[in-house]
Amino acid sequence: MNKTSFVYTTYIATTPEKLWQALTNSEFTKQYFFGREIISDWQVGSSFKLMDKDKVDHHGEVLVCEPYRLLTVTWSVRDVEGERFSKVTYELTPMNSTVKLTLSHDDILEKDGFNNGWPSILSNLKSLLETGKTLPAF
Repeated sequence: MNKTSFVYTTYIATTPEKLWQALTNSEFTKQYFFGREIISDWQVGSSFKLMDKDKVDHHGEVLVCEPYRLLTVTWSVRDVEGERFSKVTYELTPMNSTVKLTLSHDDILEKDGFNNGWPSILSNLKSLLETGKTLPAF
């Protein structure tokens, strides 16, 4: 099966510092990532876990960590063939009072379906940072 990439860009009325905290702080991720908590010390080479209550939903390794600018992690994908890893990159670009957030999810298979999850997660993130509330459940 061919590997592909998914890229999603959004513009958020916030600061790079607030967006970075939202991406890397479990109290924030619980609010917009459908209850999931992200856990890591964000040092290159360290592990990260995305927890759904007491269960590890995804896990991986921190590849790049440049606060307020760039974060890249490996991202576990489980399927019938077992577990493999893809790569997720968050790139933050300040633009006056807005931050351009580009998410790239690389080395995924078309059947993985990440193009369905990321837009709703990042829309929730944008709403939370701009209004203090996530989107209504859908």
